[in-house]
Amino acid sequence: MAPSILVIEDEPTLARLLSYNLSQEKYETKVIDHGGEGLQEALRHAYDLIILDIMLPGLNGFEVLTKLRQKGCKTPVVILTARNAEEEVVQGLKCGADDYITKPFGVAELLARVAAVLRRSGVDEEGPGVQPGTEKVITAGELRIFPERYEVKLNGELIPLRPKEFEVLLYLVQRPGVVVTRDDLMNVVWGFDYIGGQRTVDVHVSSLRKKLEMNQQSVQIDAIRGVGYKLISRN
Repeated sequence: MAPSILVIEDEPTLARLLSYNLSQEKYETKVIDHGGEGLQEALRHAYDLIILDIMLPGLNGFEVLTKLRQKGCKTPVVILTARNAEEEVVQGLKCGADDYITKPFGVAELLARVAAVLRRSGVDEEGPGVQPGTEKVITAGELRIFPERYEVKLNGELIPLRPKEFEVLLYLVQRPGVVVTRDDLMNVVWGFDYIGGQRTVDVHVSSLRKKLEMNQQSVQIDAIRGVGYKLISRN
């Protein structure tokens, strides 16, 4: 059974982005846009993970988290905080958060955090393309991808990828044969409110393609003119 995740987030664009990408990862996802309602939902139903924003209408994230822990709810919680808001991180951890991520963020980073927290809590999230064991490994042709270590190996040799290159590759590998738009990659990897242009995506994909093309033919990234990119895996 797929892990269930409750997202308590009132910013519509971010909520849709989280819901879409978590669903793409086969998580069962529910979104609540109000602190008090999110608290009641978390207490009524058993979720495997809660993603909790700090700034919410009704009860704020700290109040929600505090009340959850006071009522004995042990569900792992990942809080979303503003960039450089160290006091929010400290307060969130004191209230009982299991992890945190600062905004703006790339969704690939969030998904890696979610997977790590779920595994620490003992939730089985293995799926197609994942080799069983204590560490998640995604295979694509001759590639072996280690999401938690941000490492990629080709024929057993480590490929030196920059973090954003890794996140682009991970997103494409999880959608083999699907055309991914530049806007989608921008939102997922660089964050929905990143102010840079699509040229940033093209530069990173170009560098990634060169590294993947060395000594292997099982995986390639095709450019779809005017749209985006598609990963072809010949397993």
